[in-house]
Amino acid sequence: MQEASEPLRHSLSRLHTWVGLVLGGVLFAIFWMGTLSVFDREIDRWMMPPTRLAPAPVVSLDAAARAVAAMAPGAAQWSMTLPSARTPTLQVRLPGGADGSVLHHLDPVTFAELHPAPTRGGTGFIFPFHFMLHIDWLDLGLWIVGLCGMAMLLLTVSGVVIHKRIFRDFFMFRPGKASTRSLLDLHTGMGVLALPFHVVMPLSGLIIFFSLFFPGTWQAAFDGERAAFNREVFGSYQRPKANAPAELGSLDAMAREAERLWQGGKPFLVRVTNAGDAASVVEVRRSHTQDVSMNRDAVYFDAGTGAVLQRFESKPIGALQRFIAGIHFVQFEQWLLRWLYFAAGLAGCVMIATGFWFWLESRRAEHAREGRVGVRLVEALATGSVTGIIVATLAFLIANRCLPADSHAFGLDRERLEMLAFYAVWLLTFGHAGLRQRAAWREQNAVIAPLAVVAVALNWLTTGDYPWRAWGRGVVSVAAMDGVILLLGAVAAVVARRWLARAAVARPRALGLARAVPSSGEG
Repeated sequence: MQEASEPLRHSLSRLHTWVGLVLGGVLFAIFWMGTLSVFDREIDRWMMPPTRLAPAPVVSLDAAARAVAAMAPGAAQWSMTLPSARTPTLQVRLPGGADGSVLHHLDPVTFAELHPAPTRGGTGFIFPFHFMLHIDWLDLGLWIVGLCGMAMLLLTVSGVVIHKRIFRDFFMFRPGKASTRSLLDLHTGMGVLALPFHVVMPLSGLIIFFSLFFPGTWQAAFDGERAAFNREVFGSYQRPKANAPAELGSLDAMAREAERLWQGGKPFLVRVTNAGDAASVVEVRRSHTQDVSMNRDAVYFDAGTGAVLQRFESKPIGALQRFIAGIHFVQFEQWLLRWLYFAAGLAGCVMIATGFWFWLESRRAEHAREGRVGVRLVEALATGSVTGIIVATLAFLIANRCLPADSHAFGLDRERLEMLAFYAVWLLTFGHAGLRQRAAWREQNAVIAPLAVVAVALNWLTTGDYPWRAWGRGVVSVAAMDGVILLLGAVAAVVARRWLARAAVARPRALGLARAVPSSGEG
């Protein structure tokens, strides 16, 4: 392939630099939260101690239905999500609450209700943050993340072009060289190490939300009728109420029939609509824990007789979209691949962070000499975006372990107080970075280390689940999360120490240079 011309490479280099500077902070937040979302359900277990159960058994759906009827007699609509290796509780959603429904966790053996302290946890806070930044107004968060997804594709392609020997340099990490050289080597290495990941993740993210970003794709096919589009792509079945009472049939029998139709596929969700009515419908959705594709396969039954009313399977285009969604969200239970996703996400975080550091180190002296504020501004934004969000995440976990179950303050409930802790600490890290500038990198890393120890210690003190005890009683996810938090703290401590050593070396040099320069009154 003919080598790209120098003018093109120069233009792409400027584009790569400016796009990275403008959107790098948001990209780091998306990558960081996306990396954590690989284990969002495991984070839930850590943040909701009563749900830390042993691996789930086979659940009797009929017994579960009787437990639901005792919890909410007369409920017109309810659903239950069956236990899995990652979520060992029986999750029942009943009408009520400000959002129209309330989630309850039940022990899948005794059907006793568990009472975790209110929290959004990994699935309710970290995972949505990754793709919509918790900005609901006019879907602005989704649009920002979509823009960043396209920017990431542009950065990846331009990065490959502007680095002439990108794949050769991947094997030439030189930590002993000047800081800018070693930073560029690390930036290049992390980019090449997970290059397919850096392409597939933003591209698949755009495809997942195609109906928002590319509305013409469905408006032309369905004449702009959103309801028809949803029925065709996602599946649904409704029928009017008969206004006559009827008993609920055997859910276990319906589940067995669904498994037969799916040729061995297992159900993971059962939803009952118009419960107690002769026209009540039971929806049984197929599990995708053993498949890459996040399929929408469902069978709809007459709730009284168990007769099949409708079966939904995705059409080829819809099935392809769901396969791409499965690649992105990695909800299947393949642990080695899940850890590889986690490692690739961390590589992306390091790539973005070292991109910031390289730009800062290569321009620091020039901007100081010319009196420009570019480095000061970018350094404050970069520090808060990189180390700041890590500090805020640990504050979120610590708040979860410290706040009483019935906490209320400033008009906020416990869930929102945890979120307030995250955003308040994150904002403080930006202020600290603006005041301390270069030293803020070292100081915020020095804060991450003890915060990690505090988070693990609080988990031990409040639940008794120190890592080896959690491992011994089968709650591997909690032990693994404690281990990852401690590893994060150890890495931060090493980084802070290296920054301190560099500062100690740089200080005498700067002092010697200052003495060598004559004052304005001399000569």
